[in-house]
Amino acid sequence: MKYPSIKTELPGPKASRLICEDKKFVSPSYTRYFPLVAEKAQGAWVHDVDGNVFLDFTAGIAVCSTGHCHPRVVQAIKEQSDRLLHMGGADFYYVPQISLAKKLSSLFPDGGNHKVCFGNSGAEAVEAAFKLARRHTKRELNIAFFGSFHGRTMGALSLTASKTIQRTHFSSFVPGITHVPYGYCYRCPYKHDYPQCGIECAYWIEDTLFRTIMPPEEVAAIFVEPIQGEGGYIVPPPEFHMMLHKIAKKYDILLVADEVQTGMGRTGKMFAMEHFGIEPDIVALAKGIASGLPLGAMIARSEIMDWEAGAHASTFGGNPVSCIAALTTIQLLEEELMANATVQGQRLMKGLEELQGVYECMGDVRGKGLMIGIEFVKDRQTKERAIAWRDEIIHSAFQKGLLLLGCGENSIRFCPPLTITSEEVDVCISVLDESIKKVAG
Repeated sequence: MKYPSIKTELPGPKASRLICEDKKFVSPSYTRYFPLVAEKAQGAWVHDVDGNVFLDFTAGIAVCSTGHCHPRVVQAIKEQSDRLLHMGGADFYYVPQISLAKKLSSLFPDGGNHKVCFGNSGAEAVEAAFKLARRHTKRELNIAFFGSFHGRTMGALSLTASKTIQRTHFSSFVPGITHVPYGYCYRCPYKHDYPQCGIECAYWIEDTLFRTIMPPEEVAAIFVEPIQGEGGYIVPPPEFHMMLHKIAKKYDILLVADEVQTGMGRTGKMFAMEHFGIEPDIVALAKGIASGLPLGAMIARSEIMDWEAGAHASTFGGNPVSCIAALTTIQLLEEELMANATVQGQRLMKGLEELQGVYECMGDVRGKGLMIGIEFVKDRQTKERAIAWRDEIIHSAFQKGLLLLGCGENSIRFCPPLTITSEEVDVCISVLDESIKKVAG
């Protein structure tokens, strides 16, 4: 079994010098959880510039779905790079973009009645969905959720309601967006208990919002993450998305699923909305779609994507090399990696639940597939957020060679490559056990 290998103090001497250069020349707006300077990576293992080796349960923020530098993805990139690096898919045609759009369309139940608009990121995919929804419906109002993260460009940021730091001093935002509580059963905003709650978090939209301040006939879309990502890896109750879908259909409102972090097999299905039996009108994809190359995709039913030439486009979106990487990624997901996400996700969940039985600070363990979160609390009765403990546990794990990221105010997310093995899951659990014991045991 392979284990992390830490040979120097962290950060090591080379990393320390490079971090000083970074501070001098790189935007201070970037958040860095720990002083890791990566040099190379393979699978779930990352080597830093000082020769330290880390087990990566972040996958480049849920991006490297097929693991770091999967040989088939790398080979496909090399071969495409020899043929065509760029043409500009908004002005010219080329095979990789057409092939990927056709493949993405085929992933939906109707098997080909969707069209794709390509960009470079999740934020761009959301921006495209935001614009298309307003243009198609000729309506200006939209609904999003507290705790949501849809990106940092102005339209996407207007939908985002994750952290105030992301919005501070950037007002005014795009008007006409109303945020409502998400289906967060562990901290129900209505102080109810599931399932006696009647799914108030969804019911409230129609029962109160539409009766008081928001005419439903003026609402273009509901933007929602199937599982909230940056907000804390929050899994809503099973009926939540079904009720949103029902409300949307009743009033001819578009349902937009932000699958940027949940999509591409991470939850054990190609799209997380499949767990809830819902097919959205529009889907935003990015992160794991191209195994690390920049690519975003906004996918909508053909009758919805009715805007004319020039209404929206991207110079680099749908780059041929990124499209080939995505086609290879999807092939790997379908062959084995979605199934592995289910198997290893169950193993990881079982290990975390066993730790929860030992450590009082692990208030909630939740997730699907290899998208799992732990919410840390100081007291299980009061559910007081253990923000400092969460941060210290992440730092302690880093010192032991395990890479983790936070989400929400007091949660840790587990989003490893979908190539992760049983042995690597067990190593993660072991290191996490040591870190929690050190900090809050």
